Amino acid sequence: MKIVYFSLTGQTRRFVKKLDLDSYEVTETNPFYRIEEDYVVVAPTYDIEVTELINDFIEYSDNQMHLKGVAGGGNLNFANLFVFTAKDLAKKYNVPMLFAFEFSGTDLDVINFKKEVDKLEHNKNS
Repeated sequence: MKIVYFSLTGQTRRFVKKLDLDSYEVTETNPFYRIEEDYVVVAPTYDIEVTELINDFIEYSDNQMHLKGVAGGGNLNFANLFVFTAKDLAKKYNVPMLFAFEFSGTDLDVINFKKEVDKLEHNKNS
């Protein structure tokens, strides 16, 4: 399963790089990219104006049909706003909110996120 992510400050990118999984970074220059395999979005927490590129990617071509889940990174100091971007994406596109991590994640976060991705892949093949 591919990991598609957006990173503004580098925190999300650092988390994704620790995963050592096939990934694609959505940037301002490439949100209209067609993906032909199942993927999970990893999103940082920012205002919708900042993260709209993720929506552009998901809604491009038939990308939405390959979206299988969302994970989010953020700062726990923001209380109920922690990972709200990922929660909003999960709700909007009717996919599970798989995982939440703070900043660039811990080694345990990496292990647990990979377990969630493995469950998705296992359920797909069942």
